[in-house]
Amino acid sequence: MDRVDLNADVGESVGVHRYGDDEGVMPFITSASIACGFHAGDPGVMRATVALARAHGVTVGAHPGLPDLVGFGRREMQVSPREVEDLVAYQVGALAGIAAGQGVRLAHVKPHGALYNMAARDRALADAVVQGIRAVDEKLVVFGLSNSKLIDAALQAGLAAASEAFADRGYTADGRLAPRGLPGAVMSSAEDVMVRAVEMVRLKRVLAIDGSVVTLAVDTLCLHGDTPGAAELARLVRGGLEAAGILVAGPSRTGQ
Repeated sequence: MDRVDLNADVGESVGVHRYGDDEGVMPFITSASIACGFHAGDPGVMRATVALARAHGVTVGAHPGLPDLVGFGRREMQVSPREVEDLVAYQVGALAGIAAGQGVRLAHVKPHGALYNMAARDRALADAVVQGIRAVDEKLVVFGLSNSKLIDAALQAGLAAASEAFADRGYTADGRLAPRGLPGAVMSSAEDVMVRAVEMVRLKRVLAIDGSVVTLAVDTLCLHGDTPGAAELARLVRGGLEAAGILVAGPSRTGQ
């Protein structure tokens, strides 16, 4: 039986500013990647989101980003590998402490936004992300873009890894996520996202925005909690996967 984890980026509200539909998405996912305060989130939001995930039986992971609240962590910055290692360890450690206070242990780490894309293509930054994770807990699973340098770095460091695919995002011919400003970079039809999610898991491939075929490893599929209609999208994707006979559960993983 085909199997896939369904994850969402959540906990991205800050103070009184509400962002995303965490309550609507949580019943349909199996892993939650929680913002750790640098690109979004704050201690109170982190605590509340861990509690929400725990109530729904969803595994909890850290979602560290670049220190860029204004740009929501989606703007690339000039950062050294040492800086990346430190900021990842700081954020993962912070969420691990908040989660421990509720009897929850982190299961994975998934970098956010620009940091995710930078680590996908830059081996030095990928190694720095992995070292930051290892500094907190070497049993954490590293979520990274399928076929990326981050997956390679995790495996070579002896950490478990889960290759991630995005049913609601466009791909370039080289297997990277298309920049959000390009036509086709973000899919708007929930039905199309559902169909593509099933095809990704079953066929291990996706059509790039130029029409070429990109081969993927798919251990976990990402949905974005801030997408308009996120809860309905999550419901449709979960239902579509299960109707196709695909087991939706915690990620199968490579490594440990």
